[in-house]
Amino acid sequence: MRKYLAEFIGTFFLVLTVGSTGIAAGPGVIAPLAIGSILMVMIFAGGHVSGAHYNPAVTLGVFLRGRCPAADVVRYWAAQVLGGVAAAAIVLFLKTAEAVRLDPAVPAAFAAEFLFTFALVYVVLNVATAKSTAGNSHFGLAIGFTVLSGAFAVGDVSGAAFNPAVALGAMMMGMLPFGSLWLYLTAELVGAAAAAVVFKAINPEDR
Repeated sequence: MRKYLAEFIGTFFLVLTVGSTGIAAGPGVIAPLAIGSILMVMIFAGGHVSGAHYNPAVTLGVFLRGRCPAADVVRYWAAQVLGGVAAAAIVLFLKTAEAVRLDPAVPAAFAAEFLFTFALVYVVLNVATAKSTAGNSHFGLAIGFTVLSGAFAVGDVSGAAFNPAVALGAMMMGMLPFGSLWLYLTAELVGAAAAAVVFKAINPEDR
């Protein structure tokens, strides 16, 4: 089950970033950079659990190569498709919001901060604390590029704080409204807690 959860999460954030940066986007490098970055960090985070396919075509290729059990193929596909569908629903929800900097759309801003704080803490736990990735040299790159992807994806929805200290500092500088402090603190801390629960679920041997 933990492999399928990792595939769901990785595919979810890939499709979420594709939708958030690609819908109605003009030409430029932001969308491809954000999409490539989130794929990179999710591979770093989930590779030791599921192989980090996040793509039914990749799963088929790995199966034909002889490195994915036949019993996993359809289950991987199901997890990947469900992740993509869930992300598409979230993108459509987020895209209905006004820009939060001046007039916060509370549900959309909460969702954006929750999801990408979850992603950030999920990546931190998997690349910087997991036994299976101990001693790696890419943890800083993975963590930094998670923030980059989130900033591109939902910066226009929530301001992309993903960190209570950043949110408070942004409010002091007039970049975010003080009246929304509760939203940022709640969404970010709940997102972090959810990431810790998921990390323990997909790394049960890692105590």
